[in-house]
Amino acid sequence: MPSNAPVHSFHIPVMGTGFTIDTPLKVAKFGISSVVSLVDDTLIEQMRRKISEGLGRAYQAIDERSEDSRARRITAYLNLMHERVEEQMAILRASVFEKGSELSEYFEMLPTSPLRSAYEAMLSVGDPDTRARLQDELRRLVVPGNIDVNIMTKLDRERFRAGQQLGPRFSDAMTALRGFAESKLSSSVVLSAGINAKLYAYLAEFADFLPDDAGNLKKKIVLKVSDFRSALVQGRMLARKGLWVSEYRIESGLNCGGHAFGAKGQLMGPLLEEFRSGRDALVEQLHAACNKAREKLGQVELSVAPPVRVTVQGGIGTSEEDAMLHDLYGVDGTGWASPFLLCPDVVSIDPDHLHRIEAAGENDVQLSNASPLGVPFWSLKTSESEETRRSRIAEGHPGSNCPKGYLVSNTEFTKKPICTASRAYQQLKLKQLGMVESDVTDKACICHDLAGGATKPSGIDPDAHTAVCCGPNTVYFERQAGLREMIDHIYGRARLPFKIERPHMFIKELSLHVQRLRGELGDKLETAGQAAAESRDNLMLGIGFYREQASRLAADKREEFLAQLESLREELDRILPGDRQNSP
Repeated sequence: MPSNAPVHSFHIPVMGTGFTIDTPLKVAKFGISSVVSLVDDTLIEQMRRKISEGLGRAYQAIDERSEDSRARRITAYLNLMHERVEEQMAILRASVFEKGSELSEYFEMLPTSPLRSAYEAMLSVGDPDTRARLQDELRRLVVPGNIDVNIMTKLDRERFRAGQQLGPRFSDAMTALRGFAESKLSSSVVLSAGINAKLYAYLAEFADFLPDDAGNLKKKIVLKVSDFRSALVQGRMLARKGLWVSEYRIESGLNCGGHAFGAKGQLMGPLLEEFRSGRDALVEQLHAACNKAREKLGQVELSVAPPVRVTVQGGIGTSEEDAMLHDLYGVDGTGWASPFLLCPDVVSIDPDHLHRIEAAGENDVQLSNASPLGVPFWSLKTSESEETRRSRIAEGHPGSNCPKGYLVSNTEFTKKPICTASRAYQQLKLKQLGMVESDVTDKACICHDLAGGATKPSGIDPDAHTAVCCGPNTVYFERQAGLREMIDHIYGRARLPFKIERPHMFIKELSLHVQRLRGELGDKLETAGQAAAESRDNLMLGIGFYREQASRLAADKREEFLAQLESLREELDRILPGDRQNSP
């Protein structure tokens, strides 16, 4: 599947381990790129069997005890999706242009673009021969969306066999990378959750990640970042190995789904402005570093830097916000995640939890301590996973039996790492504390339960207790929607209804930071440390930036935007007073 410039201006980011596990099979044929998590190879193998059997294909199991099973499972699943999407594209190209056909839908869902204009021009032609010729040209221009993959770099559990450690190349992140690298895909790996030096070094061992003499790449690297400095540091680390970062995917620190990173109060607006103004210098620096590395490797110097995209995701909810990000900050694309949890023809989700998300209010989606990684985690309080966690506590048996173990990391009580969400850890910790319940029991079995959205409705695991990692943006959408409806909403051709008034995405992100700071400080104002002061200063700088940009950020609701901004500034000043002379 050749690598092509995207025909859509948005992508569907990874959501949990299960929600987008087979999303490419539902949207790639329409030119839409989506991201699959490579954390859970057990789920991946289960889905390969389910899909293969559904398509009438031969399936040969890859036993988890076999040599390099995790990498081989990932490769086999990605190849299956690659082959199936190619089949879907062949069927689509061979179909006719008529109302309701997938071929017509492909073009009708496109944003305003030369390709869509070519389609509309074809429709206006009356001569049958000319119309047929234009239709053949359009068929040749049809390209699939990418099957991209996500690796959380810090989820890098060491693997053991017969009590013996297998070595770093068999750790979770390394095997996930190898599984993708050895697949047939020509797409991107999205690296998230920080730096993993040995993983970055391992990338350079695969030719597909290295630019050829013309700067072309078969497999691309995407870095998910929450600040400009991180983009520069990580980009330089990779460039010094001859690798090229093809995209910087900026994500809101808090206004997102799944794990949330506060990023010291850095707000999306100022960060996007920093990328806009510093983008050319960033590319120039990395181009020079990459060429220096290529010289050492005996490779041809790249006369022109390969393309670099800057995209943004986290809390986008209206076509006006989407357009603002493109027009004001010059981003190349946007990511729409949590709203698609209400699109059952896009994600894997059981009907019960689809209705629970649909019914959720603002208080039902919380920034919780559920993740064993020790990072704040957005969680639907009404999910079966949370209900089960609470019922285990009530019954006096807190914790999970840890069926998968992808998040094992704690050695406080054991030589071999265990998970802080496990029953084993929680019982030992509670005994040490002399308590029957504490924040220890907040941890949930998310590495197993996040697969429930896929395994429960498919019959793989009908008794799964599904966890839902939707972000706060989800609760504003009033009802379920189809793919076509959501795309029309993104591009401003239609508008999905909101159940309650929805704040501007920048106001929402700011309010989440203020809430987080209030929660962290509580009544400990006098002991607030440097980190809290830095967060406050960054937030105040962001407020000043938004005030100056208000007319461009929220032209139709400027006064309301400014009033909300001032209210949050006052609240922030009450939580942690600063130097009023330097306050915006």
